[in-house]
Amino acid sequence: MRILITAPYHDKGIQEITQQFGEVIYRSWKPNGRAWNEEELAALLEESNADALITEHDHVTASVIAANPQLQFIGVCRGTPSNVAVAKATEMGIPVFFTPARNAQAVAEMFISNVITLLRNTIPGINWLKGRQWQAGAHDSYLHFKGNELAGRTIGMVGFGAIGQLIARMVKDYPCQIQFFDPYVTEHDPAYRKLGIEELFATSDIVSIHLPVTTETKNMIGSQLLTKMKKDGIFVNTARAAVVQREALLDVLEKKAIRGAVLDVFDNEPPDEIDYRIIDLPQVIATPHIAGATFEVEDHHVAILNRALQQWFANGNRQIAELANKEILSIQVNG
Repeated sequence: MRILITAPYHDKGIQEITQQFGEVIYRSWKPNGRAWNEEELAALLEESNADALITEHDHVTASVIAANPQLQFIGVCRGTPSNVAVAKATEMGIPVFFTPARNAQAVAEMFISNVITLLRNTIPGINWLKGRQWQAGAHDSYLHFKGNELAGRTIGMVGFGAIGQLIARMVKDYPCQIQFFDPYVTEHDPAYRKLGIEELFATSDIVSIHLPVTTETKNMIGSQLLTKMKKDGIFVNTARAAVVQREALLDVLEKKAIRGAVLDVFDNEPPDEIDYRIIDLPQVIATPHIAGATFEVEDHHVAILNRALQQWFANGNRQIAELANKEILSIQVNG
């Protein structure tokens, strides 16, 4: 089998794929400076005569998939295969694998660091110091930038998948009380409280969003929920902007109805004027969609995908969590 890999893949990972499948053609998108578009990816598949594809951000459209019925699998080095026409792959009997939780550690660490940064007024303190405002003998900084500890806070997770549960494990011994809303989680650590979403917003000191974008979740978080938050509450979104009604978020922030927000995702990337109204608020810590951007994330996705491929092809395991299109199990499967 010839595998075209356009995702970042380290040498050891490529060697493992070569040993398992026979041949690798490596054309990472990174030297290109952007993901391969539909036409470019189609050309790469034709040129390489590939029997399978491992991608990251490239445009794996229905057209690309339809033109390549020989594909034995599509591997997607992302937490969700949102750049792949999964329905078309399923129709053609092509299994699609992905790498859930590849960035869980990165996102969890950034959640903790930025929430603490907001709680401790770190950025205003840095700006004050760099502004040469420290006068001899003055205790202005100690008084003006006194903040709060994360310990003792109640953190509410909206969505309690891999990232939410990892954050919970990391902060519960600060100690923090953990509560969550997730109708799909039926078993959990009894130390965590499962609540309705309105109660969660009303009783949490920190509300953190961990939702994918689906028809069910799009615009799910609006003024009805945001206005229930505590006056000193902090809103965190490192997941997807589309699950939050940004006008409602802008409204509670501009009215100072909540303490602040930690945001890594926006309705428009790059941001538009309304996004920047949120970003520029002094009580907002905003980062440019980098919560999952660590060098280690690439190591994680290689390990997760290679393990999944080993399970599927070598061990014949059809019940792996990394299979995105489980509907394929009821039809003829390539490979």
